[in-house]
Amino acid sequence: MADFLAHLSDPVLLATPVFVLFVAIEILALHVLGHDDNVIGYSVKDTRTSMSMGAVAVVINGVFRIAMLFVFAALYELAPVKFSPHDWWTWVLMLLGQEIVFYAYHRASHRVRIMWAGHQVHHSSEHYNFSTALRQKWTPYFQLPFWSVLALAGIPPWMILTGLSIDLVYQFFVHTEKIRKLPRWFEYVFNTPSHHRVHHGSDQEYLDANYGGILIIWDRMFGSFVPEGKRPTYGLTKNVESYNLLKVGFHEYGSILRDVRAAGSWRDKLGYVFGPPGWQPKEAPVRAL
Repeated sequence: MADFLAHLSDPVLLATPVFVLFVAIEILALHVLGHDDNVIGYSVKDTRTSMSMGAVAVVINGVFRIAMLFVFAALYELAPVKFSPHDWWTWVLMLLGQEIVFYAYHRASHRVRIMWAGHQVHHSSEHYNFSTALRQKWTPYFQLPFWSVLALAGIPPWMILTGLSIDLVYQFFVHTEKIRKLPRWFEYVFNTPSHHRVHHGSDQEYLDANYGGILIIWDRMFGSFVPEGKRPTYGLTKNVESYNLLKVGFHEYGSILRDVRAAGSWRDKLGYVFGPPGWQPKEAPVRAL
């Protein structure tokens, strides 16, 4: 059991001091080196909200990792083929599988309202900087069914958690406006600050684009890639207008509950929960007299 639980160590938690250091470096760079008019930079209230959301999320995710590890271990025992962590190709399979699963999960988080209710937290800042990366949801539960696929495919449970953390650590560094464009070959294959700025844009042309974690090739393959053009308008299409942590974290769940209560049929109730954000019932056709 001790060896089993030893796999719960989280690279994200270990990287947290590095995250804080880079937030400080970016703030210093903006103040000392200056910035052009297209870079908003930081605000005290926004940064405090982002980092507070992130601090609580670290605790919640730490507890949830225990549940994930036990579930993955049970599913791993059912896998028809089991890969060894001592083989290098297992790590390649894990990382590629993790990327595909993350793309599917991330895309669903934008297209299924009950999942968006959690994910919108990360998009709620009207700023785009390293602290924005730390603004994370407190409801990670939908990760479980998506990443369970890797356990059933024979990837060792602790490797799945490691891959998830590697992806999150990488993504921290794409949350900045200080890096414009990277070499073309890198921009073609990997997620970059330019690609992820588009993902955080609330402009109509940028909605539902660039879901990749480390790789951007899935977006190119599945038609969700949009290159950066004009500077994105960050935030939600309808911003929260609050720095209250509970409102930032849970306001969309409240909106879903109100819509479900007001819905006139079970079809409409399910539509408000599992339809895309902004879903509305179709108006009943007017009968001719």
